[in-house]
Amino acid sequence: MVYEPAEDVRKLALNIIKKLEFNHINPNRIFFVRSRNSRSSSVARIWALPSIWRYALNLEPTYIIEVLAEKYDSLPESEKIKVLIHELLHIPSKFSGGLRPHGKCVNRKRVNELYLRYLNS
Repeated sequence: MVYEPAEDVRKLALNIIKKLEFNHINPNRIFFVRSRNSRSSSVARIWALPSIWRYALNLEPTYIIEVLAEKYDSLPESEKIKVLIHELLHIPSKFSGGLRPHGKCVNRKRVNELYLRYLNS
């Protein structure tokens, strides 16, 4: 697998964070990466830096959003926005370093509601 910075994804995510007023998210603690040659069926995924690493390195909670180039790059802009909304929803309201599971807070209905709000803001 090959990794590279994903500045275009970062810009879009920052726009989403601002428009949807995700004020609990510290954009300086989220990094954006594009991977190539993955066998995963995912379009994107979010990673949280494990607590033991944060403790050992004396770091604040940190997240990485990875987009898989073969799937993400060919999506229309509307779907890219929905994918990033979905990944951002995994970040808990306390920005604690954990991840919310799929279910009540992270689901297709919530993503679609927020996407419409994004379009209207």
